[in-house]
Amino acid sequence: MPARPQRLSPAQAAAPLRSPWGHVARAAAALAAGMGVGRFVYTPILPLMHARAGLSAGAGANLATGNYAGYLIGALTGILAPALVRSPAVLRGSLVALTATLAGMPATDSTAVWFVLRLVAGIASALVFVISAGSLLSHLREHPAHLPGWAFGGVGAGIALSGLLVLVLRAVGDWRTAWWASAALCAVLAAVSWNLRPEDTPAPGPDATAAVPRAPTHRWFGTLFVSYTLEGVGYIVAGTFLVAALGQSSPGWAGSGAWVLVGVAAVPSAALWARLGRRWSRPGLLLTALVVQAAGIALPALSGSVAAALASAVLFGATFIGVSTLALAVGAHLRFPRSVALLTTGYSVGQILGPLVVTPLLHHGYHQALLPAAFVVLAAAVAAGVLRIGFPHHTSAPRHGLPAQRTGEARATAAPGDHT
Repeated sequence: MPARPQRLSPAQAAAPLRSPWGHVARAAAALAAGMGVGRFVYTPILPLMHARAGLSAGAGANLATGNYAGYLIGALTGILAPALVRSPAVLRGSLVALTATLAGMPATDSTAVWFVLRLVAGIASALVFVISAGSLLSHLREHPAHLPGWAFGGVGAGIALSGLLVLVLRAVGDWRTAWWASAALCAVLAAVSWNLRPEDTPAPGPDATAAVPRAPTHRWFGTLFVSYTLEGVGYIVAGTFLVAALGQSSPGWAGSGAWVLVGVAAVPSAALWARLGRRWSRPGLLLTALVVQAAGIALPALSGSVAAALASAVLFGATFIGVSTLALAVGAHLRFPRSVALLTTGYSVGQILGPLVVTPLLHHGYHQALLPAAFVVLAAAVAAGVLRIGFPHHTSAPRHGLPAQRTGEARATAAPGDHT
């Protein structure tokens, strides 16, 4: 499909949205399709594939790694070709490709083909996420910070819907039925988000090439980068293997039921963390969210009770999207060049490393992987604690023509939870 960005007249580009909530709904649907279903439906289906498709634990981890490698490729593609992330055609093509990869999973028993399909799904998911996030941060920058937060909650809604679908189908169907139903759900969400307006191509101003003085922020950004990369390593282990781990020690419904709870808890989380960011320090909130998440990941490894499984789901769901929105907001606040691109890349690399690091532990069950993942998230929390030392909570106001704006990067004034 052509990757040509949408061309709007200056009047159209400057025109406010008729309905910000309509834009939020379309972006939420895109994120639900691209992330909640296209990316994370693999988590509740994985135990079914182990039980009924003969998929080994190691092969399951490899498929997860393939998806995360595809996500990194998609994120880098958006960085190297910024016109792609402003193109309605690329958004729609990615949604179609994502639906097709979900429908292709039950059509074969080949692990190699599954790997390719999950790789392509990762690329499409990343493009959908970057386009949707850019659209939100661009078109809603003059609106309250909780609005894009609710849109990011679409990831949680997609997780909850797809998890509920798999929970219902596990009793009446098999893993193939679950993939087909997920493809149908993705198609419906894609239709709702079809007319989402991507970020506009910025018009160069008279001072577009002017240098913009900014305070040195390398120290804090480097610490943030380390924290967010470690979060990518730790969170993705739970995001991939939590349902399978719970299924090994709890009743059959507990794993899929807990995953639905993850999605339900995630729906309001970004908006709530954004509201908290207006009153409290974002580095402090990031530290808090990471500690809470580490506790949630560790719970199933420490206790096999259903109560621990459900508490783990709520704590994990309430923090994993919030951590992302807080980290990206901190990076945008620091106005470090291409902060969103760099943080997303580090996060993606962490997600590739996570399943690879814990694969040797999976021979003894998925619980063995959760405790190391919790310690990695705690290490991310320690880095967030260091980030708080001398953090510049007030920075000079951005000027028109900031280079980050010309590259389509999220503006500090557009970041969820910005309060400075």
